[in-house]
Amino acid sequence: MNTTRTISITLIFAITLGGIAMAQWKPVEGQLMTRWAKDVSPGNVWPEYPRPQMTRDQWQNLNGLWDYAITPSTADSRPAAWEGQILVPFAIESALSGVKKAVQPDQTLWYRRTFPAPGNLDGQRLLLHFNAVDWECAVFVNGTFCGRHQGGYDPFYFDITGALVPQGDQELVVAVWDPSDKGYQPRGKQILEPQGIWYTAVTGIWQSVWLEPVPRAHIRNLALTPDIDKGVLRLSATVDGAAPGDEIVAVALDGAAPVAGSAGQPGAPFEIPIENAKLWSPDSPFLYNLTVSLTRGGQTLDEVQSYFGMRKIAVAKDDRGINRLFLNNQVLFQLGPLDQGWWPDGLYTAPTDEALRYDVETTRAMGFNMARKHVKIEPLRWYYHCDRLGLLVWQDMPSGDAYIGHNDPDIERTAQSAHNYYRELGELVRDFGNHPSIIMWVPFNEGWGQFQTNEVTAWLKQLDPSRLVNQTSGWADRGGSDVYDKHSYPGPDMFPIQDHRASVLGEFGGLGWPVEGHLWWDKRNWGYRTYQDREALAGHYEQLIRRLRYLIHDGLAAAVYTQTTDVEGEVNGLMTYDRELVKLGVDWLNTVNSAVYLPPPELITLAPTSRDDGQTWRYTTDDPGQGWEQPGVDDAAWKEGPGVLGKKDTPGANVRTEWLTPAIWARREFTIETVPQGPCFLEILHDEDAEIYINGVLAATVKGHNGAYEQIPLSGEARAALKPGANLFAVHCTQTEGGQSIDVGLVAEK
Repeated sequence: MNTTRTISITLIFAITLGGIAMAQWKPVEGQLMTRWAKDVSPGNVWPEYPRPQMTRDQWQNLNGLWDYAITPSTADSRPAAWEGQILVPFAIESALSGVKKAVQPDQTLWYRRTFPAPGNLDGQRLLLHFNAVDWECAVFVNGTFCGRHQGGYDPFYFDITGALVPQGDQELVVAVWDPSDKGYQPRGKQILEPQGIWYTAVTGIWQSVWLEPVPRAHIRNLALTPDIDKGVLRLSATVDGAAPGDEIVAVALDGAAPVAGSAGQPGAPFEIPIENAKLWSPDSPFLYNLTVSLTRGGQTLDEVQSYFGMRKIAVAKDDRGINRLFLNNQVLFQLGPLDQGWWPDGLYTAPTDEALRYDVETTRAMGFNMARKHVKIEPLRWYYHCDRLGLLVWQDMPSGDAYIGHNDPDIERTAQSAHNYYRELGELVRDFGNHPSIIMWVPFNEGWGQFQTNEVTAWLKQLDPSRLVNQTSGWADRGGSDVYDKHSYPGPDMFPIQDHRASVLGEFGGLGWPVEGHLWWDKRNWGYRTYQDREALAGHYEQLIRRLRYLIHDGLAAAVYTQTTDVEGEVNGLMTYDRELVKLGVDWLNTVNSAVYLPPPELITLAPTSRDDGQTWRYTTDDPGQGWEQPGVDDAAWKEGPGVLGKKDTPGANVRTEWLTPAIWARREFTIETVPQGPCFLEILHDEDAEIYINGVLAATVKGHNGAYEQIPLSGEARAALKPGANLFAVHCTQTEGGQSIDVGLVAEK
């Protein structure tokens, strides 16, 4: 599988930088740079073949220095003068572009470069490829309009053969308009004024630009669908310039050794038998090589190299009748980070392919088998690395248009917005659907742009029946998904199991640690819960993973931790934004995370919480004085009410008894038959600081608020204080601002 080769087109092209002086470029000093930035130069910028799953020997890379200018969008013609040079394929807002300027929605960004005359094409066509341009672009070659494209994430090309001139340099001009957050288009987390979970806007060319000569009749794209149950690979090849009698010939290879072959007609699906297939999985990401040829009268007109993985993803019931995620007909719990794919020096664009690969390699090394690619689509090479390294991918559709709340109806998009959404989603499936690593599509995230939800889901399932669809990650569920997806911060938590779909945790965690020397901003750094050192962060992360194991027993099928890296002011990454530090250590994370793939433990309830049924507490908001936590204290004058105690509408709290003062003292008896032999844990919901006692002995101290029940190991002293028969919880909770709640239960491993 030769997917990384870069072969110059010496027979047709002479590689050139179009007379642009490389020495003039340097990155703009940014708030933060990665170690790979030093490897970036105009003569060495993303030299890798951009399309790993459909390669040809001849191509020319057009990455490097281009001229640029910014004009008012009202100007219809190209700029009279160029403002400077920009390093393609880095967005103009990035440090690595060498420019670092913002482009407004009422402006047009222009690019220009030259390349040498191709000489005698000998009947071939010359294709100009753009792997991604954000958002709308118009392309001109030698003053001839070659085409227009809308969409910030999908690859596209134009046949520029007719625009070429016989002699001298060829001029390429690209005009780009991007409405950013002022438009309806899919844009993900981009915003003109970044803050919180919204990041710096990206405009223009942000993936590779390249030339490719092809025969007049040539393969345009491939569609590859494995079927492990039948033992075949289904293949369809779209051909431009096909004639009656043309044939598609496909050969599957194990390394260089052919293992199977078949033939069919252009545009018509056919099958390649793969006997005793080596299956693709995170533990064994085996990839077959694939040669596909277009033949006419026994002569090969065109040939491309590709690869595929034999794997199957499905929702099915386990031996307890619970819906789980099955890979290759076996239950596989999926644990991964929310991966947003941002870089401090390149923004949407990784500095190098090595940097792009590093994120995937490190994710696997940390003990994750999956990543949710969050409201962004990556370059094709990122998915190639996932294919090769065995990382499952949940792929989001980038969000755009308007929001809805948890219980709101779908939005009404304009006809233009709806048409654009369907077109871009369809192109995502078409252009990325051959990657075995992608096992789930996520069309909507947290109600953003959500419209025609069940219609979109049905259309997507028809378009790609080989993958799962997570229609609404987070909220605004419409019931038509393969999974029931909950977001819980810090969590973890899950929706109740259902008969027709699996319960997954699409986001949880978000534990932040702002590491000095690795921050995008000096201030405004945040996490869903923030710590000041590694030890505190590690302790809570370990609690989350331990809680996951109990939820897995209850039916949880997958979980997504927020997030792979810090992004700008959001410091809840497992890695710093510059990738210099894995905050908890790769080996430590691998050890902790690996526990989720073991058989899950079962919890037994010793003292229930008030999550489902309100447990009766006696409480006071007046300081009861010393010894209030001890058994035998007369609390007959205290008030009585069912938990949860707190303020109505506090996140994660089913408040049944209002508590609105700065402090509360509460007591509750519970009875156990025997003291368990295994580990015991408090189940605590708190907002804010609390001390919990059992039989007068301090069991745990917690700080801040958690927003969902979490397990805290019982102290050794408190565990020793447990006894058969009647026991006593005593809780003191204080609150300063916002919501407030307190509730406690006790569980043990069976």
